[in-house]
Amino acid sequence: MNTTFRRALMFAIALAAAWAGAAGAEPSHLLIVVGLGGEPKYTDAFHELALSMIQAAEKKMGVAASNITYLGEKAASPAVPVYKGRSSRENVQKALGALARTAGPGDLVFILLIGHGGSQAGESRFNLPGPDMTAADFVPLLAALGQQHVVFVNTASASGDFVKALSAKGRTIVTATKSAMERNQTEFPSYFVQAFSEDGADADKDQRVSVLEAFTYARREVERFYEKGHLLLTEHAVLDDNGDGVGSAVPDLAAGDGRVARTLFLGGVDDSAADAGAAAADPKVADLRRQRRAIEQEIGALKARKDAMEAAQYEEELEKLLLELARRDAALRQREGGR
Repeated sequence: MNTTFRRALMFAIALAAAWAGAAGAEPSHLLIVVGLGGEPKYTDAFHELALSMIQAAEKKMGVAASNITYLGEKAASPAVPVYKGRSSRENVQKALGALARTAGPGDLVFILLIGHGGSQAGESRFNLPGPDMTAADFVPLLAALGQQHVVFVNTASASGDFVKALSAKGRTIVTATKSAMERNQTEFPSYFVQAFSEDGADADKDQRVSVLEAFTYARREVERFYEKGHLLLTEHAVLDDNGDGVGSAVPDLAAGDGRVARTLFLGGVDDSAADAGAAAADPKVADLRRQRRAIEQEIGALKARKDAMEAAQYEEELEKLLLELARRDAALRQREGGR
C-alpha cells in the first residue's frame, strides 16, 4: 500500500474513532450567567454572546436544550426557551442547586459567567442585578458538584482571584484576568465564545474544541487585538485544572495545568470517571475505554514532542498509535454493539 495513502487512511480511521468516543461520552450541562451590563451597549453585547454560546452548544456540540440554562439581565424572547429568568444571586444559587441534584456522576457541568467584575473589601465579585456574588459565594455551590467534572469560566474583569478561591481537584477554572487588579473591561469573553461558535480554535483538527483549545485560542486572539490597536495589554487570562490554586497563562501539559482541560468538551468528557457506569455493566468495555484513552494521551504527548523529532520518526510513531487507536475503537464498538 502506498505510504502516503496508508497514513491518510490511518488518520481517517482515527478521526472516526474520535467521533465514536465523543458519541459515547457523558452528558454536558451548560449554565450561562450574564451579569449587570451597566449601560445598553454592554447589556446587548453580553446578551448576544450568550445567544451565540447557546446556539453553538445546541447546533455544533449536541448539548440538549433541556441541559442548558440561561440567566441574564435582559429578558430573552420566547424564541430562546432556555432563558430561565434574571441573573439574580438567588436564581444563580437555585440553578446551581438544581444541577447538583440532576447532573449524574461523571457529567460535565460547564458554568460560564459573562459581564463585569470588581473587587471590594478584598473580595472579588461578579456584578449581578441586585446583590453581587463573590468568589466565596460560589464555594459551597461548587462543593455540591463533587461527583461531576466542573468547568467554571469567569470572563469578567477583575476575575483572577476566583482561581484561588474555587480551585479543587475535578475542577477546571478559567478567568479572563490574572488578578482582581486588572479591572478594565475584558475582550476575552468574545473570543472564548468565538472558539466554540466558529472554526478557528480546533488546533488538532479532531472536529471538537476542548476547554484547553478554547482558552488558548481566546488568549491568543486577545493579545492580537491589543497588538493590532497598539494598546497596552490589560488582561491576562489564566487556567487552573490541577487543583493547586495557581492559574497558568501558558498551560504546561507535561508538568502542570492543561492535562484535564484538554480532555473536556462541551457535549462530552474524556476521563476515567466516565468509565464507572461502563465497568458495572461490562468490565471489558471499561477496560477498552481506558486503553483507548491511554493511546489518545500517547498521541497528545507525541504531538507535543513533534518539533524535537525527525519527521520520519514522528510519522512512523504516529502511524502506529493511530492504528492501535483504530483497533481499540473497533473492538469497543463490537463489544458495545453485542451487549
